[in-house]
Amino acid sequence: MLPVASGVQVDASQGGGGGRSGASGRRRQRGEAPPGPRAAGLDLSDTTENPACWDGPRIADDTAKEEAAVSVQSVDRALDVLEALSEQGGQAGLSEIAAMTGLPYGTIHRLLQTLLARGYVRQESDRRYALGGALVRIGGAAERMLAVWAEPYLARLVELSGETANLAVLEGDYVVYVAQVPSPRRLRMFAEVGRRVLPHSTAVGKALLAGRDDAEAVFRRTGLPRRTDRTITAVGELLEELGRVRARGYALDLGEEESGVHCMAVPVHDGGRTFAAMSVSGPAERIDAVDREELAAMLRKVAEDFGTAVFHS
Repeated sequence: MLPVASGVQVDASQGGGGGRSGASGRRRQRGEAPPGPRAAGLDLSDTTENPACWDGPRIADDTAKEEAAVSVQSVDRALDVLEALSEQGGQAGLSEIAAMTGLPYGTIHRLLQTLLARGYVRQESDRRYALGGALVRIGGAAERMLAVWAEPYLARLVELSGETANLAVLEGDYVVYVAQVPSPRRLRMFAEVGRRVLPHSTAVGKALLAGRDDAEAVFRRTGLPRRTDRTITAVGELLEELGRVRARGYALDLGEEESGVHCMAVPVHDGGRTFAAMSVSGPAERIDAVDREELAAMLRKVAEDFGTAVFHS
């Protein structure tokens, strides 16, 4: 709250004209004390319970609230700009940002200048704007925290399924494993945290791409190298598989990445968007012995709880 001294100041020594003439000036000339607020018809004894008695603090309070609201709105709009850039693949022109955010060009330009100065945005040679290097530091820290937050949820999956549980995200065109809790069984699957794999042959990759419009473009950029004799290597067939993933709510890797290993994965959502995938993996004979729909329901429940805890706590 702004101090009263910088806004409205109450001084019982000044009259309506603010000078030394009038009743106040005459009393000073005679050496008389000025009347207290009660004598002047004012009651300032409790301005908290009687805010109508004095408008000074209230005006300052309202001003502070308005300034805070403007600041919060600016932060909200800056985040809209960054999210628009992200949804455009990391770079976009001013008109594209305006179309996605609904913000005026002048507002977007001012926000971009601040983001440019802080390194969160950079301007390319073609005058388009791109996500900046400062986001890498934040992203790396957030990814590490994501792994920490995921651990108890992955541990719950291991307890329920008896198999290794993983959390993976999409970085560019690659799937990256960011967290894992291993199965307590002697024969178990292991994916090194930090390992990068192509998405077409993994359950987590299919879960991450099933909800995206650019899945075909990703497959054409990366190619579909054969990992085993069960790997899907045709783009059309893989897009049909993603349709089945969307319909049933989970993805499968039935020996497509590694022979003898089966995996089931589900997306983790932030509202309507997929930001990660959770999976359980194990020897084919053990995964196949479990009721598939029951395993999927368990996975979806844990993934939903994790998404809610991360984005709505």
